[in-house]
Amino acid sequence: MAATNAYDAVIVGSGITGGWAAKELTEKGLRVLVLEAGRTILPERDYVEHVPVWELKYRGWDNRAERASTQPVQRECYYACDEYSNKFFVSDKENPYSTDPDKKFSWIRGRQVGGKSITWGRQSYRWSDLDFEANLRDGIAVDWPIRYADIAPWYDYVETFAGISGQAEGLPQLPDGKFLPPMEMTCVEQDMRDALAKKFDDRIMTIGRSAVLTQVHNGRAACHYCGVCHRGCITGSYFSSISATLPAAQKTGLLTLRPYSVVHSLIFDPATRKVSGVRVIDAQTRNAMEFKGRIFFINASALESTRILLNSATPEFPNGLANSSGELGHNLMDHHMGAGASGVMPGHEDKMPFGNRPNGIYIPRFRNVKTKQKDFLRGYGYQGGGSREGWGRGMRMSGFGVDFKNALKKPGQWRMGIGGFGECLANHDNYIEVQKDRVDAWGIPTLKINCAWGENERAMSRDIAVQAAEMLAAAGALDISVFQEISPPGLAIHEMGTARMGRDPKTSVLNEHNQAHDVKNLFMTDGACMASNSCVNPSLTYMALTARACNFAVGAIKRNEL
Repeated sequence: MAATNAYDAVIVGSGITGGWAAKELTEKGLRVLVLEAGRTILPERDYVEHVPVWELKYRGWDNRAERASTQPVQRECYYACDEYSNKFFVSDKENPYSTDPDKKFSWIRGRQVGGKSITWGRQSYRWSDLDFEANLRDGIAVDWPIRYADIAPWYDYVETFAGISGQAEGLPQLPDGKFLPPMEMTCVEQDMRDALAKKFDDRIMTIGRSAVLTQVHNGRAACHYCGVCHRGCITGSYFSSISATLPAAQKTGLLTLRPYSVVHSLIFDPATRKVSGVRVIDAQTRNAMEFKGRIFFINASALESTRILLNSATPEFPNGLANSSGELGHNLMDHHMGAGASGVMPGHEDKMPFGNRPNGIYIPRFRNVKTKQKDFLRGYGYQGGGSREGWGRGMRMSGFGVDFKNALKKPGQWRMGIGGFGECLANHDNYIEVQKDRVDAWGIPTLKINCAWGENERAMSRDIAVQAAEMLAAAGALDISVFQEISPPGLAIHEMGTARMGRDPKTSVLNEHNQAHDVKNLFMTDGACMASNSCVNPSLTYMALTARACNFAVGAIKRNEL
């Protein structure tokens, strides 16, 4: 290999964790190569948040027949994969995977510089020891090798750089952080917050803790409440790799970012028991190439990262690189959602919300916190919000003509809706495996995903719906609708596990520093590393784990241990 193909560190993926690894390692003096499977993103070209819908060919609805062929899975992603933003989601035709007919898994992916940090929901919460101690307490899976005290300084660190708006609440199960000023609740949200505080002694409502700036921060502008964050943010007001971490890495002069670089597998040197290089397929030319490095951070997202290790099997590791434990690919988790309730909130006809707030409310976990719930383990939190109905309500109303149109010019009723995100228990039987006889557009073996909810998740989902209706009723809501159709795994886009951290190399893939037990210069800090999945959005924890692991890796290099 030519010298230009050798680096101190090679990072696979440029999303939330890959971007953080690039920032941390370059700022600590390492020459870093970031390999991204997709294209370069230029905000001035690719972000179209302020283009009016009537300027689009399909008026925002897209060519549904074409999308059904090219993106049948990606178009399940709430409202984000639309005519504006489907370019930020993969082609399912080029990136196939399979499941059993009775085990649906919706794998939502983004392949471009910035990854899914362009389209993520930005909700940013800390874990507590209620989460880190859960597996040990319940006798499930393996104990986390870290506790809150180990990661708390790194939460501080990443929050300070990223900019997280939120309200301190003093809850042990949802630790407070380094917050920018919180966004304001609407009047009906404030009514519901007051009602919960008055009528329940175990639950509160707070504004969402969001990686969206409420004031100028680190040279990035405050949010202007246009509310269509999934189209990209030209002002850089929400945190993404493109707005924050990759620019910081580029300022060092030590970053090489290579788009269109699809990683096939890693090269393992049995003499040194280290990874010596990475095999890459150029996405445009289909040429094969290799890059060498001293340390490797695999941050391609949970399932893609583990897929790379499974495709890197060697005679010593026939079931996947760094897999002496046999746990690689197993213990796949996601949050379950789909249960909740909504209702009409009477009053406040003289008030209107300001702008289009890119955030909602949060009701933190209250089940299995102080008292044990008899029907299920772990817990859930709610996200949602309260707003006035607009003209879109006409789609479900009867009416015709001038009077009907004039009625829709006026704001409708206030409504409040909340939906739960519930924890999934780690289960060895939820796993991924490589299909060597089915390859993607670049000739790389694809995945078969085997994952299904258990009775614990289903029992929790039922409780989510019941409690949502009870809380809305306590807040005075009328015409309450309860919904409870548990989503398929994957659709929360919080896939975790498959290369879990643990204390024992016999039962886990990674140690307390996100370092592979079997291959000391290999690190994984994306969702693959998780040993359990809490009930809160995981990205803030990924960021903190990444910064922590980078600090350890550079220290190990300086001590000549890597």
